[in-house]
Amino acid sequence: MKRALILLSALLVGVQTAAAWGTFGHKVIVEIAKRHISEQTKRNIAKYMPYNMCDDALWMDDHRYDEPIKYTTAWHVYNVDENYQYDPNPRLYKGDAIHALKVADYNLSKYRELSDSAVLMNLRMVLHFAGDIHCPTHSYVPGPRCFWPCELNGKKIKEFHGVYDAMPAWLHPNKSIEQAATELDNARKSEIKRIQRGSLHDWAHDIGKRNAVIYEWNEHNRKVLDPNTIELSRDLVNLEMRNAGYRLAYLLDKYFGK
Repeated sequence: MKRALILLSALLVGVQTAAAWGTFGHKVIVEIAKRHISEQTKRNIAKYMPYNMCDDALWMDDHRYDEPIKYTTAWHVYNVDENYQYDPNPRLYKGDAIHALKVADYNLSKYRELSDSAVLMNLRMVLHFAGDIHCPTHSYVPGPRCFWPCELNGKKIKEFHGVYDAMPAWLHPNKSIEQAATELDNARKSEIKRIQRGSLHDWAHDIGKRNAVIYEWNEHNRKVLDPNTIELSRDLVNLEMRNAGYRLAYLLDKYFGK
């Protein structure tokens, strides 16, 4: 716990501007996926992305305010209802993360008919949003939004949302992307298949129901967060990153495995 608190102090500035899972978390997710895709998938992706896929894990965040794709800004989160079913809330009228993955699914199902630039854009969407949907503060549960200012272990945080954006790096200090991926990639083949089953809506339900626990640890609008928040979140965050990697691998094989 002491180690986590020291790291929190060092990284807190990044909480205010970090994207879902931050750079570290998104790259770990893609690294896990790389270990579970077929060689055929790797060859086909390399035609459009002839470099480490992890390098584009944050592309959708880095360019979300670029004028040509500014409409994707709202695509990083999504709503679930009181039963944790996916809820295409009209408030997110420009779409959401589930919508983004549906768009990419439609486009990449016929990727050979698309221009190289279109394939690359949709591939970047899948790499990023498959991670985003698993972040605890990116599946919006009913109630107040997760953007209230708060304090964790004496440090002020601009928004509660950012606590989970930064959590992967807090939980894995001094580890490389490869080391963290190796540690988290611990499921048997049968379990991986189970995690990968179902539709995007099924995944949203699974994620939303499990991640709602963060509002039991720290209820909405709680100004001073539970000092044990980091350790309370360890198993949940590690599980969501791992599952995101497996599901991303499934999607990549689905599109590029032939």
